[in-house]
Amino acid sequence: MSVFRWIPLAMLAVLPQLQAAPLAGEQAAAHVLNRLAFGPRPGDIQRVAQMGVQRYIEEQLAPESLPMPEVLSTRLQSMETLNEPAGTTLGKFLEVRNMRRDEDEAFKARRREVYARINDEGAEARLLRAVESPRQLEEVMTDFWFNHFNVFSGKGEVRALAVSFERDAIRPHVFGSFRDLLGATAHHPAMLFYLDNWVSKANGLNENYARELMELHTMGADQGYTQKDVTELARMLTGWTYRPRKLVSENETFWFDPKRHDNGAKQWLGWTIRANGRTEGEYALDVLAVHPATAKHVSYRLAQYFVADVPPPALVERMARTWLDTKGDIRSVLRTMFTSPEFMDDSTAGAKFKTPYQYVVSAARASGAMPEVKRMQQVLNRLGMPLYGCQTPDGYKNTQEAWLNPDALAMRIGLATSLGQNASIETVQAALGSSISPRTQELAAASPEKLRSALLLGSPDFMQR
Repeated sequence: MSVFRWIPLAMLAVLPQLQAAPLAGEQAAAHVLNRLAFGPRPGDIQRVAQMGVQRYIEEQLAPESLPMPEVLSTRLQSMETLNEPAGTTLGKFLEVRNMRRDEDEAFKARRREVYARINDEGAEARLLRAVESPRQLEEVMTDFWFNHFNVFSGKGEVRALAVSFERDAIRPHVFGSFRDLLGATAHHPAMLFYLDNWVSKANGLNENYARELMELHTMGADQGYTQKDVTELARMLTGWTYRPRKLVSENETFWFDPKRHDNGAKQWLGWTIRANGRTEGEYALDVLAVHPATAKHVSYRLAQYFVADVPPPALVERMARTWLDTKGDIRSVLRTMFTSPEFMDDSTAGAKFKTPYQYVVSAARASGAMPEVKRMQQVLNRLGMPLYGCQTPDGYKNTQEAWLNPDALAMRIGLATSLGQNASIETVQAALGSSISPRTQELAAASPEKLRSALLLGSPDFMQR
């Protein structure tokens, strides 16, 4: 019987059970490492249990206090795409994209080289950070916010701009003011291009960005606003664009074009908006960032990501109240969630099924070895979650319903088998500790030695976080 058939049978015997006792000690440490981090590395559970869960949470909320490993920093600094201005990357992309059709093989090779560097360096940087960085919550929040403000790298110029979008619009604001984060994404050429606002003008209105700004990024669907509100917001945002030539030559990432702007009065969310150029759009972002519907919608999304697929309503309400009290201070909202009894409730431990990204990264971390980035990318592609590859603006789902299916499980088992061949059972056990049930550990111990690590990494216990 092949390992791919034998392991899933073992999995059925160890379906995870809810814990009866309150989370404490190493169980609590494993829980926060599976939620605030992409899972534990060898020794992490013991370290966090010793320092205390609350101290670990505060440490992760202030990532600037955690030094980056020199090897990781050196590798990141060597990546051309990661460190050059957005305009430089776009210039290289446009140069090879616009080559003549009768080009020779040398030109074709050059195009493949440029495209590959842009794609591979962005993905490699994201995965290396996710696996190796001690600033784990920063990486988790980068994953959350990029998905929340999703752009698809397969659409035209976004291919060249996605890395900059993450670096310049997302990462600096993951713990800061939601208004600053909202503004950074609204002004970035990747978002302007992806949702077509860069071509929107008074006599050629495009409502794509305005619709997603209200429905996905802020207030949520069915929150009492109308199609007319979407249209009026789109009018307020006319002229918000960028100039590709200026972006390439001067790294000018945003430009307001008064000639494209609709200078008529607007009626939006019950208010009369007088013509005021770019300020109209900025005012809209001010209103949306602290709107009660936004506070509740984004708090729900955060609680769904970190706590449960259907998060406790009382927790969402408290997070939304913190949002309004602090005018959208993300760090304060996260602290409200992480210090809540609902977050540390034993019934929420193991209640979240890992997305493919979370599974692949957590498996690499548990194996204790430097990640094989190419292999990780291939698995993510096969599992239907390529980095920067979600086509729709709502981003990837993070619920069990979206990702739990037989084909996906079989591919996860394949990755577990591959990693298990290069990771000792002692290393994996040292990483996962009490997050793996005694029954699963018994089955692994009774299996052939070469399969033990794979059984742990492919177990239902490890699929949950």
